[in-house]
Amino acid sequence: MKQFNLKTPNLVEGKQQLKRQEILDYFNRTFSLDDELYKTLKDEKAFYMRADQLRHPLIFYYGHTSCFYVNKLVLAGLIPAPINPAIESMFAIGVDEMSWDDLNDKNYNWPSVDEVTNYRNTVKSTIIKLINELPLTLPINWESAFWPIIMGIEHQNIHIETSSVLIRQLPVEMLQNASFDAVYNTDEQPVQNELITVEGAEMQLGKPHGHHSYGWDLEYGTYNENVKEFKASKYLVSNAEFLEFVEDGGYQNEQWWTEEGWSWKTYKKSEYPLFWHKNGHSYKLRLMTMLVPMKWSFPAEINYLEAKAFCNWKSAKTGKKLRLPTEAEWYRLVEYSDVKDATEWDSAPGNINLEHYTSPCPVDKFSFGDFYDVVGNVWQWTESPITGYPGFKVHPLYDDFSTPTFDGKHNIIKGGSWISTGNEATLHARYAFRRHFYQHAGFRYIESEFEPKIRIDSYEIDEEVVISCEENYGEDYLGFQKYPLQLAELLKDQIENPADKKFLDLNCSTGRLAFEASKMFKEVTAIDTSARFIRPAIELQNNGLLRYVIKDEGDLQLYKDVLLEDIKLNNNTSPLHFLQDDAMKLKKKFSDYDVILAFNLLEELQNPTAFLSTIHERLNDGGTLILGSTYQWQESVSHKDNWVGGVKKNGEPVKSIEGISDILSSHFTIVSQPFDLQYATRKSSRNFEVNSSEISIWRKK
Repeated sequence: MKQFNLKTPNLVEGKQQLKRQEILDYFNRTFSLDDELYKTLKDEKAFYMRADQLRHPLIFYYGHTSCFYVNKLVLAGLIPAPINPAIESMFAIGVDEMSWDDLNDKNYNWPSVDEVTNYRNTVKSTIIKLINELPLTLPINWESAFWPIIMGIEHQNIHIETSSVLIRQLPVEMLQNASFDAVYNTDEQPVQNELITVEGAEMQLGKPHGHHSYGWDLEYGTYNENVKEFKASKYLVSNAEFLEFVEDGGYQNEQWWTEEGWSWKTYKKSEYPLFWHKNGHSYKLRLMTMLVPMKWSFPAEINYLEAKAFCNWKSAKTGKKLRLPTEAEWYRLVEYSDVKDATEWDSAPGNINLEHYTSPCPVDKFSFGDFYDVVGNVWQWTESPITGYPGFKVHPLYDDFSTPTFDGKHNIIKGGSWISTGNEATLHARYAFRRHFYQHAGFRYIESEFEPKIRIDSYEIDEEVVISCEENYGEDYLGFQKYPLQLAELLKDQIENPADKKFLDLNCSTGRLAFEASKMFKEVTAIDTSARFIRPAIELQNNGLLRYVIKDEGDLQLYKDVLLEDIKLNNNTSPLHFLQDDAMKLKKKFSDYDVILAFNLLEELQNPTAFLSTIHERLNDGGTLILGSTYQWQESVSHKDNWVGGVKKNGEPVKSIEGISDILSSHFTIVSQPFDLQYATRKSSRNFEVNSSEISIWRKK
């Protein structure tokens, strides 16, 4: 299969006309490889068989990659309209595992193979024309017209591999080798695995923007991790090594399995790996298109749940703390083994990119110094659930490539397999699957005393909370500065020598003002009655990263990442404490403050009058109280008898500021004339509220 040579192109360096031809060649080779893959199906019946009951039949994937090109090119404005709306609607969505309702055959009237083939050929001609005619300048980046074309090519490379896994699950009598005939036919004497020490190091993960090769959005960003010393298995776990687990009753003993793993094993009634076929007391191995005598020297291809159970079992048997490597530990192994990235290869250093075999091969075939198969042969499961690196941004042309997997249920696989091409074969590649999912994936284990911190970094989706997040950390809207920044400027103007003073932020919400205040004051305490609102602030403080999802329009969403360093809040030296408490029942320890700010708090209190009557007890003499309120009093929150204004007394209207003055006058003097602070609250991309809170500043007598 070497004639395909599907190494992802350098998008930064080179001559423009040569680059155009390079991209055209890359597209043609990828499309041709996709065609060759489906030639392994002997007849049309195979296109309509469901290899996996939670996946579509292969006819869907045959059409899906071409449909993807068209949909993205229309979205990018590179072609004026869909080519075949009916096909593009049917083949657009449904790649991942689906619900039983989605899988009802009555919902689909699949077109013939000839119809889909003709559609594919039309799409191919359209893209070739675009590649030849679109203006091309280097570098090719996210904003370039060629980016969605490269995106389509890399997407097709992904599906060449995932469809090969589905083909591997079809009956062998429906298949033929076709071009995939370079199978490694012999079995070798299985090697004895051993553990080799890898020194610890500080690892920086993430692809920089401006990198010379194409990347999916979740590859970009920066994440640093101090990897502790560990020992890693010299080889991937072979079928022979995994057999020990099987023969020791590993699939019958619940103690080795996670709760999720045992639930899956019980449901599937599994007794050995999916690609093993048992006949009496012997096994055969299912390769992509054939069933062969068991290759005990080949890597065991299993899902994460099986790999985790094996590690737990082997830990108990050996007395060692064994587990799967994290993503960062895999990168440390890559660094230790001096593995070059795909664009630097003269030829593939391992069983990858279809340059050697069209099947796995023995685990001791490709050496990377002390270790084998650091990349290639089969993917390697890791302990790490997928999440974006800090700085992650969704690409607008493919807004759901990554984020649906940021749920803690999809684990990362690294290293590529024998059929991984293009972006998949690069070191920055990040792909993840549900833990019960099968790819051409195996594993190696490590020994480590260090229990890894598993990062999930899920996105905040609570609607009220994310509105506050956007108010605090998002853009300025409708010409209004964010209210926390307006309040921060007010503090700078009104408070002398803040570095000597303690500050209390009541009703701190998601915390931006508290962060800003911590750059000015000696100590900052930020309190909110709701843990829902404090949680994002604590997440940002502890991890330097906050993620939330805001409404765009209709069902569409926008994903937002906030980095502490990007808003210049990472160098704070003053103590900052986020705490949950009720402003009406504050503990005695919340006293001796020099400045107290309560923004939009009064209207949320059950008894704002009582609050104002006792707030002086929290302030030092000469201290400053800053109030802000919309005066949106509601009987569902507080009884009218407790409102400080907005009512008639003795038949005369009482404004809220008047009521506040009456309550505070015995302990405070007003510093200046109250004024309005205006700000915009974003509800969706075209739905905003403009609010006005009256600010009054008081000095304790």
